[in-house]
Amino acid sequence: MKVYIIAIGKCKKNSAEKAIIEEYIKRSAWDIIIKEKDNSTQEDEAKFLLQSVPNGAKVIVLDERGENIKSQELAKKIENWQLSGCSEICFLIGGADGHLEQTRKRADLVLSFGKLTLPHILMRAVLTEQIYRVQTIISGHPYHRE
Repeated sequence: MKVYIIAIGKCKKNSAEKAIIEEYIKRSAWDIIIKEKDNSTQEDEAKFLLQSVPNGAKVIVLDERGENIKSQELAKKIENWQLSGCSEICFLIGGADGHLEQTRKRADLVLSFGKLTLPHILMRAVLTEQIYRVQTIISGHPYHRE
């Protein structure tokens, strides 16, 4: 599985968040690729996010208005996509003003990690851990405990 994290805002090279992100990418058996762009207008951000999605990839938009589901539910959804032939998933993280409607409409899943507002870089750290967790749930690894 190839997983793209397409995000607005750049992560500082020597930050604590970057270390966490790199640790979970290293642990993952999946190929995790991060594409990022500096903040700009919401329209430019939407254009970057949508143009970065490979043809045929499933799209998960991270948005506070999305579904708030358990890790196991996310794993089941991704596993079903895999079984249906999907080999690429994109997680889209918007800028400070969130996503435009056109970006949410493109989503195969609009996902919320809760009502809390998180810094975009910290969200990437949480997301990479969840990607690793989903992968371990699908493979039957004992990392996840319910």
